[in-house]
Amino acid sequence: LSPTRSSSRNGEKDWENGSTTSSLTSNTEYTGPKLYKEPSAKSNKHIIQNALAHCCLAGKVNEGQKNKILEEMEKSGANNFLILFRDSGCQFRSLYTNCPDTEEINKLTGIGPKTISRKMIDRLYKYNSDRKQFSQIPAKTMSASVDAITIHSHLWQTKKSGTPKKVAAVKS
Repeated sequence: LSPTRSSSRNGEKDWENGSTTSSLTSNTEYTGPKLYKEPSAKSNKHIIQNALAHCCLAGKVNEGQKNKILEEMEKSGANNFLILFRDSGCQFRSLYTNCPDTEEINKLTGIGPKTISRKMIDRLYKYNSDRKQFSQIPAKTMSASVDAITIHSHLWQTKKSGTPKKVAAVKS
């Protein structure tokens, strides 16, 4: 009885040791696709880059501005970006970084407020890469699917007409 008992003990030990060794070797030898992937924060970086290149700042005349903005995007460590339009005409004004967890929207480059709060947002837009155009989203709350926004028109600083840039000489 004792040899059977010892062999079963050894068998268990061998199984435990064998499984440990085999799993170590299998991890180092396996070169196929990774089955488990660490969850990563969803990013709209490529969508925004396409929108800037093919819609907002398309063409030769906008190439300098487009390249500067794309460079700023690369320097930034952000995953989510928002384009700010002047109004429903979808005229590009600036690019913002968007942190959905903290709800912070901070200007990266362009013309517009340094930060945008949820109360300032007027309309939400989604970029359609097939049509190469933006379409308004009938929603009032921000989500990961929002690629561009407009702010309420009263928030845009208007040029003060009190001080003209050129003063004409008055003839007397």
